[in-house]
Amino acid sequence: MTSLYDEQGKAIACTVIEAGPCVVTQVKTKERDGYDAMQLAYGEAKEKHVNKAQLGHFKKVKTSPKKHVHEFRYFPELLEAGTEIGVDLFQVGDFIDVMGTSKGKGFQGVVKRHGFAGVGDRTHGQHNRARHPGSIGAASYPARVFKGMRMAGQMGNARVKAVNLRVLKVIPEKNLLVVSGNVPGHKGGIVLIEK
Repeated sequence: MTSLYDEQGKAIACTVIEAGPCVVTQVKTKERDGYDAMQLAYGEAKEKHVNKAQLGHFKKVKTSPKKHVHEFRYFPELLEAGTEIGVDLFQVGDFIDVMGTSKGKGFQGVVKRHGFAGVGDRTHGQHNRARHPGSIGAASYPARVFKGMRMAGQMGNARVKAVNLRVLKVIPEKNLLVVSGNVPGHKGGIVLIEK
């Protein structure tokens, strides 16, 4: 993350996203495929890292092999296969949603994962209960743990969508978008941008 200053001199926390160039590799239509969609590809890949089916798919639209391919169902207008899309799709002031995989944090306890306070003071004889969950409520009835009970477990590494991020700056010559706030995932991670 970085920051920009607005007209009033306020610092706005923002993230820089490299958004393109993306190539339209396939156009799906209601008549042929049953629904309208556009398949976009991003990121250069070596031929040896792409299987023959994918290689044929890219050669069909006369483009070099790509690392990432994703289908977008709702696009303003369907473009022709082989068309290149850049950041000029966005304008300053647009609101976008950014989807990605959040940073994995491994197996975490209830204090970090759910914000529990722990059991309390370290006095009165307890020596290892400070960050434990305490009672979970079940007794001889219902004799089970309810689903969804907040407990320790895997944290992060999940699909996350950051909504209503404002586009602060568009730099078309470098295919960069500067958006307010943070986006899910680590530095250099792949995200999907929806307008």
